[in-house]
Amino acid sequence: MELLVQLILLPPLFVAAFNGMMGLFSPAYREKKTLIGALGTLAVALPFAVTATLFFGFAEPEVVRYFSWMAAGDLQIDFAYRIDQLSLLMTMIVTGVGALIHLYSVGYMHDDDGFWRFFAYLNLFIFAMLNLVLAENLPVLFLGWEGVGLCSYLLIGFWYTDLKNSAAANKAFIVNRIGDFAFLLAMFIIFQTVTAAIDGPFGLDFTTLLAPETLALFEGSTGLWVCILLFIGATGKSAQIPLFVWLPDAMAGPTPVSALIHAATMVTSGLYLLARLSSLVLLQPTAMAVIASIGALTAIMAATVAITQNDIKKVLAYSTVSQLGYMFLAAGVGAFYVAIFHVMTHAFFKACLFLGSGSVIHAMHDVEHKLAHKGLVPDHHGGHGDDHAPDHGEGHHADGPKPAYATLPYEGGFDAQDMRTMGGLRKDMKVTAATFLVSTLAIAGLPPLSGFFSKDEILFRTFEFANQVHIGYGVLWVVGLITAVLTAIYMTRAYLLTFEGESRWPDAFDTRAHESPITMTIPLMVLAGLAAVAGFFGLPAVFGENASWIHGWLVGHDGHLGPVADALEAATAPAGSLFATLDAHHASHTTEWILLGLGATLAIAGIAAAWLGFRFASRGPEADRSVRKVFALFYAPASQVWFFDRVYNATFVKATVEGARKVFAPFDKNVVDGGVMGLAHGVRRLSGWLRGAQTGVVQTYALAIVVGVVAVVALVLFV
Repeated sequence: MELLVQLILLPPLFVAAFNGMMGLFSPAYREKKTLIGALGTLAVALPFAVTATLFFGFAEPEVVRYFSWMAAGDLQIDFAYRIDQLSLLMTMIVTGVGALIHLYSVGYMHDDDGFWRFFAYLNLFIFAMLNLVLAENLPVLFLGWEGVGLCSYLLIGFWYTDLKNSAAANKAFIVNRIGDFAFLLAMFIIFQTVTAAIDGPFGLDFTTLLAPETLALFEGSTGLWVCILLFIGATGKSAQIPLFVWLPDAMAGPTPVSALIHAATMVTSGLYLLARLSSLVLLQPTAMAVIASIGALTAIMAATVAITQNDIKKVLAYSTVSQLGYMFLAAGVGAFYVAIFHVMTHAFFKACLFLGSGSVIHAMHDVEHKLAHKGLVPDHHGGHGDDHAPDHGEGHHADGPKPAYATLPYEGGFDAQDMRTMGGLRKDMKVTAATFLVSTLAIAGLPPLSGFFSKDEILFRTFEFANQVHIGYGVLWVVGLITAVLTAIYMTRAYLLTFEGESRWPDAFDTRAHESPITMTIPLMVLAGLAAVAGFFGLPAVFGENASWIHGWLVGHDGHLGPVADALEAATAPAGSLFATLDAHHASHTTEWILLGLGATLAIAGIAAAWLGFRFASRGPEADRSVRKVFALFYAPASQVWFFDRVYNATFVKATVEGARKVFAPFDKNVVDGGVMGLAHGVRRLSGWLRGAQTGVVQTYALAIVVGVVAVVALVLFV
């Protein structure tokens, strides 16, 4: 087992170091892009194969310990990893989807000068995420937690010469530190509480922490604070209110990075943390109410913003925030396995959607170059091939005569990511369009695609929780239903504006887009296939008592308990929790059939409404104007992300920056700069004095030697 765990963890680390070092010191190696891409992809594909072997041969959970990391007093932290149902499932998602994103990146990033650096960062990201999901204790998990934060900073700011990208990377890094601080406080409280009650060292390991006698220590207010702090940490990584603002800006990185962060790695960290500690969270109904409420509020807030966006990647980014809200809603009603189920299905269709958007942007940049060559649009790019949004304006001609550029269907310049410029791409990009459509319908919740089953299970469990625990959760269920309709609308709108109708860019009859290379379309096809069928791993109870494979795998059945606790399962709800005393009468199959029908009807209604409004190209932007006019009261604030960024800038950012400028600028000028300048001045003065001793006269040197010898002899004899 030790060797197998090493084969999962080490290949991404070694290849990241190899590609990074070779690329840094060898210009010739940087040109071997096929080798770099192949090594990077294999370094993730191999761990997937090893994990699949463990997955299909799994019998009992195991803990693998390698060495002691820290030992001081009651603290004894080992570098140890846990192989169980939850860690194996998450590892397969990370490495499986991650390997497809690596393969896609070979084609997408081929023309980029930083190709070697990009793959080094990607592999390092996977290594950090694997540490997070395989960790046996909180400190090793936190090591991976911080590792994905660092790698996201490097990848979001990959094109760091653009200040907007650097600012987005800084924003992601700083916002996540707020959540990380709360996570650290939670670990300190856990350590203090446990070590005060038990004899012997404690390393914050899950085996000890989740034992019934240890959990009993967290039934009071201490446990409440621990759960709230852990949730604040999760809101940072998994982009919930109020710390979601970094995720939409994370699109500044290359599109494969967006797919990796939004689908398979970083944003799932918070959900994984809560699922891993589900037995602890279930002890605190108040904390669960907070988690469910924040999740539902985030889901509907982000969905309203997504409807107003015209940048294809921004639609997907706010969609991610909304879907993460659904997952937290599931966790808040104690259905942690359902949250992980939606993590899995979301990884497939959201990765497919982001990579599909990258394929579209790739093609639209080519269209832009052709149009620029014809003089129809400004030439903002020098053949870069990335997905930077161009600055609107006059480009290179700002100081010269104003050329007569073609008219666009919106104010501003040509933008390869703006859906108002697109339309009709299905004719030229059949594979991209087909896979994007499958994933769109999956996330919209159309049966029997994957999103239907996972989202419906979240709504069903919320309804059931309202029925059995507190009627107030019924409000959250209604919010979830409304969000489901909004999801179907904004995703169908995105597909129609991009792929259907007539093309809206200038000279569209003669200037056509092209399909992406096979290295980019193969991952799209695989992910679309998974997005279509993955829902069958979590069939609802109306299909049979043990129809949900993922419930049996994570929660357990027939006396074989899994690592994830469930609020409405008496066998797994921890002793001392409210839920262990519930007389759980699950909703009848008739009720569940009705709710299934309701979910399907809402999804179809949302898709139909968007189809009628945006089907025809000429009606796309026109339909947006109609929606803006009818829903003016909500549309304007939603398009401004409900003023979150403005409020933060006015209250925290501006005050902090101004305060730091006033406080630290004098320190920087007088102490830091003064110290450096003073040291340089001192060295120059000293060197001037020493230079005076270098006269070139032999007698002077001989005298210095004699004086030195006398000094040494005196030192030996008298000291």
